[in-house]
Amino acid sequence: MVKYQDETLDRTFAALSDPTRRALLARLGEQESLSVSELAQPFAMSLPAIMKHLDVLTDAGLVAREKTGRTVACRLTARPMEQAMNWLNRYAQFWSDNLDRLAAFVEEDPWQTSPQSPPTPALPRVQASPSRGGSAPGRKKSTPRGPSRKT
Repeated sequence: MVKYQDETLDRTFAALSDPTRRALLARLGEQESLSVSELAQPFAMSLPAIMKHLDVLTDAGLVAREKTGRTVACRLTARPMEQAMNWLNRYAQFWSDNLDRLAAFVEEDPWQTSPQSPPTPALPRVQASPSRGGSAPGRKKSTPRGPSRKT
């Protein structure tokens, strides 16, 4: 098993694992820069909760914040996403190659199909052990229910 020591990639995927954070990134992708309050407006959560999500995105390097006076503007940064895409593309190429080889194998060696033959009649069952010959299949029956206590 291959172990990657790339903490940036781990932080990127951890940040992308939450749907609220993905939605925040989508909003930032639509506009170049948004203030925190503009960014938080469509979400049904408190501003401190949005700030916590932005902290995770900032720690992952996906969002850059810039303070001007009392306004904090956020913008999307692409570098960690590029690294994640490169990592994913390596595996996409691996699976694409393997699936292409499988398709070529299936296409080059056609399956042998025989015409439908009528079903063969079932053979009589042969008993595995003669000692079970005279006994019926044993299934233990439960005992009758005991007296119930009523208080």
